[in-house]
Amino acid sequence: MNSMNESTQSVRIFDTPEVQQFLRVIAGMDNTEGSDRAKAILHRILSDLFKTIDDFDITPDEYWRAIAVLNALGAGTQFGLLSPGLGFDHYLDMRMDAADEAAQRAGGTPRTIEGPLYVAGAPEVHGVGRMDDDPDPDGETMWLTGQVKNVDGVPLSGAKVEIWHANSKGGYSFFDPTQSDYNLRRTIITDAEGRYAVRSTIPSGYGVPPGSATDQVLKALGRHGERPAHIHYFVSAAGYQHLTTQINLAGDPYTYDDFAYATREELVVDGKRIEDATEIDQRGLDGPFTEVVFDVELTVVDDPLLQVRHARPRAKESNEAASQQAGSAKV
Repeated sequence: MNSMNESTQSVRIFDTPEVQQFLRVIAGMDNTEGSDRAKAILHRILSDLFKTIDDFDITPDEYWRAIAVLNALGAGTQFGLLSPGLGFDHYLDMRMDAADEAAQRAGGTPRTIEGPLYVAGAPEVHGVGRMDDDPDPDGETMWLTGQVKNVDGVPLSGAKVEIWHANSKGGYSFFDPTQSDYNLRRTIITDAEGRYAVRSTIPSGYGVPPGSATDQVLKALGRHGERPAHIHYFVSAAGYQHLTTQINLAGDPYTYDDFAYATREELVVDGKRIEDATEIDQRGLDGPFTEVVFDVELTVVDDPLLQVRHARPRAKESNEAASQQAGSAKV
């Protein structure tokens, strides 16, 4: 193998007519069937990869090790987990931010990544509710509240606020078999003043599974796979741009070192620990709790496609969800 590697070093064939014609054949550009857009995209991707093999003298050993990692990612349904780790999810957000700026859709709460762990069909409550279906003796009670308004400060009654987050051990229901199906997942319809309030549990951050394919890729880059404690949101209302976002809880060691690049300064929220007996009693609790307040501002849009979340495979929402769930990642 060494002699073969040595013999292929510094060989450059990418720009030859034979390789360029080969790429056109692979991408289906020599036929009239299929999708022109798919052909053009695949031609670009294959060309970039072929050129990378040339430029870096990638050996057969290196190529097949990469294929093994891709196979492991697929077997573990971890492409949806590695995607934010390699910055793709944040890059898509950057593009959408730029599109908003170009269209003068100014203001509103910043977006950030969805992640792969949303599950459709969470129980619906109106105004005030409870998310913690399962006992969590190691967790601290959280009172999560806020108000949904438009950018002019007008409260939005009847807005839909979907919230999901991990438990105190960093596990998400549905993906973690020790939890009930919709633990720490709710859809809240805002009250007449646009407010929502739910009792829950302070989440923990989590790391990618040690030794997994995702972990191997990150370690090859000299990076960790840790996420800070965070809470996911979908927020929507008729006539307003759908918001996908999440808040990070201040003080977590990974708040500003998130492997998924989801942290935005405006979305870092301080929890306020409440020990006053009167406030504890008013909330119907039996001990200290942490109050987390997150207000949301939505922007007006006419395009109905911008008023709903973009399509992607999601658990219990589409038949293809398994390919993006990171279902065996056990995060």
